[in-house]
Amino acid sequence: MDMRYIEISAYGGPEVLRETRGPAPVAGPGELLVRVRAAGVNRPDVAQRQGLYAPPPGASAIPGLEVAGEIVAMGEGVARWHLGDQVCALVSGGGYAEYVNVPARQALPVPRGLSIEEAAALPETAFTVWSNVFQRGGLTAGEVMLVHGGSSGIGTLAIQLGRALGARVIATAGSVEKCEACVALGAEVCVNYRDADFVAAVREFSAGRGADLILDMVGGDYIQRNIQCAAEDGRIVQIAFLQGSAVSLNLMPLMLKRLTLTGSTLRARPESFKAALATSVEQNVWPLIEAGRVKVVLAKRFNLADAAEAHRLMESSAHIGKIVLVP
Repeated sequence: MDMRYIEISAYGGPEVLRETRGPAPVAGPGELLVRVRAAGVNRPDVAQRQGLYAPPPGASAIPGLEVAGEIVAMGEGVARWHLGDQVCALVSGGGYAEYVNVPARQALPVPRGLSIEEAAALPETAFTVWSNVFQRGGLTAGEVMLVHGGSSGIGTLAIQLGRALGARVIATAGSVEKCEACVALGAEVCVNYRDADFVAAVREFSAGRGADLILDMVGGDYIQRNIQCAAEDGRIVQIAFLQGSAVSLNLMPLMLKRLTLTGSTLRARPESFKAALATSVEQNVWPLIEAGRVKVVLAKRFNLADAAEAHRLMESSAHIGKIVLVP
């Protein structure tokens, strides 16, 4: 069986993404073959296209880390699922295609009330936010969380989950429209980083105490400023470095305030970790989504053949929420 998919013809700009045809994958032991109805677009896809984020060994070279669709075949040893079930799933690659193999333990049911496109925008984002904010970062009710990039796919979900679970949220974004969107999602304050200092804003918001948890994807000079505005015993969780990772730091405040500076990636983690994370996300995040307390913010949908345009929008940062491709 052949399928359409997007290949990275060479490392470079969005124009290197080209639709082509080739054989569809075959489900192996413990795997589901999913007919993709929608696939999420994420920053790691852009980095892969640029040659900066290679797939882990054994993963598909086709970009795309999250999908939603229906199961059309199953390998040996799959117990939970049935042919025709609608699922969304985290994958290590292969999402920009009509069919993709999914480790069965990384698949989750499409949450009740969500469209297939909304479901496709969830796995990479929900897994990332839950593992970094709540498992690694230990955010608890009553604490103050600072979310950088509040209007991004990660940011929009982090704001809502933090608020739903009792935290007070302050966010940063790059325009009045984006800040308004962050406030509408539950941030008590959103700082337009183009004309205001988030360090001062956090101190004012927290009555001088600082942020207990900071979720950062910017890096660069934000790293020192995060240290400055973190509360005593605060945690700073780094999930990307859009402004660079090589910086000079004064770490004395980290010691004096007993801070934790940590970070993680998800794609290269073993299947066992992702399976356990999927279970935790289903238990803790899915009920909030199905109850309407957390919503998926979709920025724009593109046809699969227009993946280059989707990447151009992603790199422009002009969007609010998630971008999806529809085969």
